[in-house]
Amino acid sequence: MTNPVLLVTGGSRGIGAAVVRRAAAQGYDLCINYSRDSRAAEELVGEVEALGRRAIAVQADVSDAQAVAQLFDRCTERLGRLSALVNCAGVTGRISSLAEAAPDTIRQTIDINLTGTLYCCREAVRRMSRNRGVIVNISSPSAYNGAPHEFVWYAASKGGVDSLTIGLARECADEGIRVNAVAPGLTETDLHASGGAPDRAQRLAPQIPLKRAATPDEIADPVVYLLGPGAGYVTGAVLRVIGGR
Repeated sequence: MTNPVLLVTGGSRGIGAAVVRRAAAQGYDLCINYSRDSRAAEELVGEVEALGRRAIAVQADVSDAQAVAQLFDRCTERLGRLSALVNCAGVTGRISSLAEAAPDTIRQTIDINLTGTLYCCREAVRRMSRNRGVIVNISSPSAYNGAPHEFVWYAASKGGVDSLTIGLARECADEGIRVNAVAPGLTETDLHASGGAPDRAQRLAPQIPLKRAATPDEIADPVVYLLGPGAGYVTGAVLRVIGGR
């Protein structure tokens, strides 16, 4: 029997890379999508192959519908039928109030986080239709707390991801496709530095009941759980992994 095939967007770093490693250890072959860091993606391919799994790295901008279609074509041509998709690609933009946010920041965040997730889900469903499959989207607790004074546009994009998750789960249930989301709380990734606050995780950790930020591996574990048979009756759920906050 062939291994199940998983495509991870934003798979070269942070939570995406942790998902790739966890999934490879669970027996998945991997298509690792990345935007810019080809070196990190290729190194990750080597890690997956060292576990005896197949892996490819594919550059694509998820906010470009044609590039997304080509990404999925490349995945299926090289690895076979798609079994699962994890949408990890995401940005926040620089931390600020909405009044001070640049239009380009707002547009890029919506384009990548929401529109990109829509494009990837569309391509996945087209390839999974009537053949069963699993999609896990990465959301955020900002979808319900709004992220005021930091990035409300990012919160809006993740609110859209939650709505997409629920609607698509109901739309595709008859086709045997499960769709869920994981909403990570404060997590130690480079997303904070890209937003202009590299110390954000350390600064906010005391506000978390568990008194620390999560590691990417602690987010990857529930993602991979939702991919597997143990979550066979779970669809349309948004799992909050937030340390009690």
